[in-house]
Amino acid sequence: MTKHKNNLSRRKFLEQSCAALGYTTIFSSLINLKAMAATAMNSSPTISLGSDYKALVCLMLGGGNDSFNMLIPRGNSEYAEYATTRSNLALPQNQILPINPKISDGRAFGVHPAIPDMQQSFENGNLAFLSNVGTLIEPSTKTDIKNNMVKTPLGLFSHSDQIQQWQTGRPHERTNIGWGGRIADLVQSMNSNQNISMNVSLRGANIFQRGDQIIPYAIKNSGSIGIRGYGGENSFNQLKTQALNSMLERDYQDIFKNTYKNTIKSSNDSSLEFQAAIDGISEFSTIIPEENNLAEQLRMVAKTIASRDTLGFSRQTFFVQIGGWDHHDELLINQANKLAEVNAALKYFNGLMNELNTNDCVTLFSVSDFARTLTSNGNGTDHAWGGNAFIMGGAVQGKEIYGDYPVLALGSDVDLRKSGVMIPTTPADLYMAELALWFGVSPSDLSTIFPNLSNFYDTNSGTPPIGFMNMI
Repeated sequence: MTKHKNNLSRRKFLEQSCAALGYTTIFSSLINLKAMAATAMNSSPTISLGSDYKALVCLMLGGGNDSFNMLIPRGNSEYAEYATTRSNLALPQNQILPINPKISDGRAFGVHPAIPDMQQSFENGNLAFLSNVGTLIEPSTKTDIKNNMVKTPLGLFSHSDQIQQWQTGRPHERTNIGWGGRIADLVQSMNSNQNISMNVSLRGANIFQRGDQIIPYAIKNSGSIGIRGYGGENSFNQLKTQALNSMLERDYQDIFKNTYKNTIKSSNDSSLEFQAAIDGISEFSTIIPEENNLAEQLRMVAKTIASRDTLGFSRQTFFVQIGGWDHHDELLINQANKLAEVNAALKYFNGLMNELNTNDCVTLFSVSDFARTLTSNGNGTDHAWGGNAFIMGGAVQGKEIYGDYPVLALGSDVDLRKSGVMIPTTPADLYMAELALWFGVSPSDLSTIFPNLSNFYDTNSGTPPIGFMNMI
């Protein structure tokens, strides 16, 4: 006899319901206990509490963006150097979109023709670039590296290692605790809501947002994950809801069963609370670009930000991602398509932040595995090291290129392999530490989050690590 597809056993129902919740959602219900424990251990927090709202949005360009074709020298002499090194991957000089930094080193720069709205954001002072940034353990010259006189990041050209290190801020070790998570451990108490993590991920579990006490709260582009069918209007979903409520309202003599039941109930309650807050937000007037998954992720980020008062948040981080940047082949076509998608999504998100009047308190920043070799492998590029990032938001000291844009001639002092593998001249630690300080982390806590920071920066200096954020 064929079993009806809705004829579920009690055990099967529980298995499917728990699986639907997802482990990040289930474990988010443990935040309250962990936050209480953290507070008990640290009765004198160094975070300055306040009612102001701030959010960091980490945009991961997964695969390794060829960022020296995103931010490009366009003056005649420096372009000639670029074109010689990049050979068949050089963009035509007349197609590069010009940018005009407030402070110039005498060279002229521009951006990829696929990002005209990012160019405009730069010119409007809402976006800045950070040049030749990468993972470092200590200051490193070409000679020091060649002679093994300095420590270099573990798995330097490995996707998995470099993705991890950008999210942990610890290139000297492999760990699953991220710098966004460590910050959240410090500042979660600023939020009145202790049932939902302040770290919201649109791409599931990630290292960046995982702390000792705090873990990511995973959601979908459409909102909370929840239990599939719970609260639905059709008759079967109503039966599922009644059955689950009956199980969750029961007291079990077994302490482990009771604890597990309470965990599931707390997770479900948090999911319902989150979704109710999101559903209460009116549709935005800013038009979302079609078939743009990154824009859909950022739309949900904006909805969550719009719900901050309802949900009780004054500090939040978000993790969004767009993959497909590992361009060993067809670089020019594939990168142009990816950058166009990012450009449209960021234009949309900037519009949403202005619509919500939150542009000054939300900062989006990019990270990627690494840059690519300046030389061509035929039709693409291979794994490299230092590259260019961007930061967007009203608190950004925009219309500037921070860091040192390197000479692109092969064999230069920062070209590790004579193939255009740039040794970073700005350590990722400084990039991350500047964002952490703006977010509200005390200078005295920075070395706890970034243990190598003292190799590059004096936390007692009273000056920001780089200067791209307005700390007021």
